[in-house]
Amino acid sequence: MAKIIDGKAVSQKIKEEVRAEIERDGLKVGLAVVIVGNNQASRVYVNNKKKACEACGIQSYEYALPEETTEKELRDLVRTLNDDPNVNGILVQLPLPKHITEKKIIKTISPKKDVDAFHAENVGRIVIGNYAFLPCTPAGVMELIHSTGTDVEGKECVVIGRSNIVGKPMAMLLLHENATVTICHSHTKNLAEVCRRADILVSAVGKADFVTADMVKEGAVVIDVGMNRNAENKLCGDVKFDEVEPKASYITPVPGGVGPMTIAMLMKNTLMAKRLQSK
Repeated sequence: MAKIIDGKAVSQKIKEEVRAEIERDGLKVGLAVVIVGNNQASRVYVNNKKKACEACGIQSYEYALPEETTEKELRDLVRTLNDDPNVNGILVQLPLPKHITEKKIIKTISPKKDVDAFHAENVGRIVIGNYAFLPCTPAGVMELIHSTGTDVEGKECVVIGRSNIVGKPMAMLLLHENATVTICHSHTKNLAEVCRRADILVSAVGKADFVTADMVKEGAVVIDVGMNRNAENKLCGDVKFDEVEPKASYITPVPGGVGPMTIAMLMKNTLMAKRLQSK
């Protein structure tokens, strides 16, 4: 029977630490969040980020732009925020409307204010291990693994999914802690067999109930990054929780696992940005 990794509790601790540091040093920290269009899921995320800013003592600046905003208008806004000394972090909520190229917008954000760590410069820094910011979700996953007392060094780790946002940086972070890492994807042969080797299994594939018990090694740490809807329209992860939980040593629930950590790490990155800019 697995122990449940409580993402809410771990994230709350991180947010309290961020607030304590800001208050102790009398810092003024600002995060600009830009949302374009009327995507309801994006609106929920943005509202949650605003609440987290308030809890941490970070000033939140929201820029809600209409769907028809042009790519040039959005890039001009980002450049203005790059130059604003009150703004330490810039987050452009994805996805953007189809007529706007996400890569161009991400490239426009100053690497020093790129608290999502999506800019090519920050991605390169993560690969070579010389980074200031880490992508929020993979960084949150590492915090959850550490919270279990699991030593990553020497462990066999499998990451399902190779996205630029989660899968690839997740593998890099595990590698930096001396794990042996395998990245699996849609072309991986004998996927279940590969997954069964994992002491730590991280699923970020985005398919409901994708990971079943026959894919999990007895006693593995299982981290579910997925955020999906099942046939009953209920929120669920990639992992078939009821089936996998008896085999795992630790497991994250959905909701209440990785989700809260992403926003907590965003707060931590914003504070880090302030520190770097002050230097």
